[in-house]
Amino acid sequence: MKRAARWAMGAAALTLASCGGGGGGSPPAAVTPTNPVTPAAAYALPGAQSLTAAEVQQVIAQAVAESRARSLPAVIAVTDRVGNVLAVYSMTGARATAMLRAGPGGANLDAQGVVVPAAAGAIAKAITGAYLSSGGNAFSTRTASQIVQEHFPPSPTAVGLESGPLFGVQFSSLPCSDVTTRVATAPIGPRRSPLGLAADAGGFPLYKGGVLVGGVGVMADGDYGFDRNILDIEDDAEEAIAFAAATGFDAPVEIRADRVTVDGTSLRFSDASAGTLKSAPGSAPAFASLGAAVGSFTAVNGYYVGGSALAGQAYGTEASGLRLATAAEFSTPGAMVLTNGSGQVRFPIRGGTDGADGLSALTAAEVRAVLEEAFTIMTRARAQIRRPLDSRAQVSITVVDSRGQILGIVRSPDAPVFGIDVSAQKARSASLFSATFAATELGADPSADVRSFVQKTRDFFADPAALTGKTAFGARTLGNLARPYYPDGEVGRPNGPLSRPITQWSPLSTGLQSALIIGNLGQHLGFVTGASATDTPAVCTSLPQVAPGQNRLQNGLQIFPGGVPIYRGTRLIGAIGVSGDGIDQDDMISFLGTHNAAARVGGISNAAASIRADTLIVGPSAPARLRYVGCPFAPFLDTTDQNACQGK
Repeated sequence: MKRAARWAMGAAALTLASCGGGGGGSPPAAVTPTNPVTPAAAYALPGAQSLTAAEVQQVIAQAVAESRARSLPAVIAVTDRVGNVLAVYSMTGARATAMLRAGPGGANLDAQGVVVPAAAGAIAKAITGAYLSSGGNAFSTRTASQIVQEHFPPSPTAVGLESGPLFGVQFSSLPCSDVTTRVATAPIGPRRSPLGLAADAGGFPLYKGGVLVGGVGVMADGDYGFDRNILDIEDDAEEAIAFAAATGFDAPVEIRADRVTVDGTSLRFSDASAGTLKSAPGSAPAFASLGAAVGSFTAVNGYYVGGSALAGQAYGTEASGLRLATAAEFSTPGAMVLTNGSGQVRFPIRGGTDGADGLSALTAAEVRAVLEEAFTIMTRARAQIRRPLDSRAQVSITVVDSRGQILGIVRSPDAPVFGIDVSAQKARSASLFSATFAATELGADPSADVRSFVQKTRDFFADPAALTGKTAFGARTLGNLARPYYPDGEVGRPNGPLSRPITQWSPLSTGLQSALIIGNLGQHLGFVTGASATDTPAVCTSLPQVAPGQNRLQNGLQIFPGGVPIYRGTRLIGAIGVSGDGIDQDDMISFLGTHNAAARVGGISNAAASIRADTLIVGPSAPARLRYVGCPFAPFLDTTDQNACQGK
């Protein structure tokens, strides 16, 4: 389908090594274990807190007071932790639409320069604040902006630095995902987002007594973009309104993004503060006093029925769609599963569906072993993004077969919710690109734009047989190939073959990743606006079907680390994806989880070292070695082991 036709129904979406250990160099001094692991008590369920309808009204009333003080009417959205939309409130005179930030030089590809409902932007921001956060870290949409751009941290002086650690995460929790849920079902999460995850300031998590309970998002200025310069302090009206809204539901100071460092750089949480507000949120007029002249609740097709504020679900309960597993569902204590709200696990452990393809498919016992061993590595791993220091990592873990069908999802109880969808994306991406049929299936997409990336990749590798299963690609490898500079961050270099050139690139148009799903997003936003009665199906790409209504990238491509393929001998039979902590931790958990499962059950393995992507030095103007996984130094809380992935 041509891009113009894809967008005819409405607007569209978003914007949004080697195994030796995280970049080489001399290993640091041995680290003394600080937190011995007792697996039976590794994780606890967060406290049973939730937003009441009255508290949702309070959040809105505080936002309204700041909006009025700034003479800038706003659209305000509130969600619970699993993404249920509890309210969308439109102030009188608020802009009904917003433009997704135009591309460089007017090159408006994919989602660049598209007009979308302001309510969709506000919902995406609220979901982002809730999904990127946890009891150990509080991230905002400003944090998201910092970690998804072509340099980290983004600024005029960052030229030559690598891209953000979660580069590409904005194209997750998409409205077409088969992992996220829809309003037609019971109020279970994780919910989809109309625009994926947001990188436009104006979205914050909400907490009660230190427990994450949801998020708030604000659209008011008509621009849905990202902050290109982290060095200055912005007076961003949308951020100020959202900050006021979150007052009384503030993230604990000790876990906010500005207490978290990545590669020696502190993340950003907010440029707004209590001192920069133009209102006093604690003295905001009560919601009941606002009256119809101030604004009203706004129905949003597919997300919110309107009429009143709703109460949120208590996270970790059956009704929320995320609860602790029983011993029969997953034997490791403290694991969480996704449910249908009525007691049944949505993604139970099962064997592979690809036996008819001439494979000896993954058995349920092998899938269970991979998930259990990866979970055990997680319980031992030192977290990157969580506070206090020396907390255990918390992530979501997904195993898929070679058809991309999900064979099981487990997670720790306080892992950020965004990692559920992303872990499946990473697993599916590593599996597809490592397979014999990768070029064939990408080449069968109806979009000429998508198909063109096959030849670009073959030209880049100088290999007409690239993408035919000769090389095992980790999710980190795909990230190498999907950056607008290759090697990553080195300006003046050509783009990787899965990326747009830097003259066309932005977080709203990343390359193959965005090209694959842009039609689905356009169809969905046509449904949201009422231009179409038909919503996007729960299939995020137009690749060939491997079963009715199913393809190998069902919830989209992901391009940052944390996934590896799984083999039986020389045959690809699936993959594992991990997401929710630092990217090196995600890589290590997936890689060592598979390695340890192979030692435990036999018959399966990581890719042979001889076919891993890190054996290749590629690039047309500055050849560089691809990466496969990157594992952190001193990664464990219970040993002083270094280079945990080396030689495996």
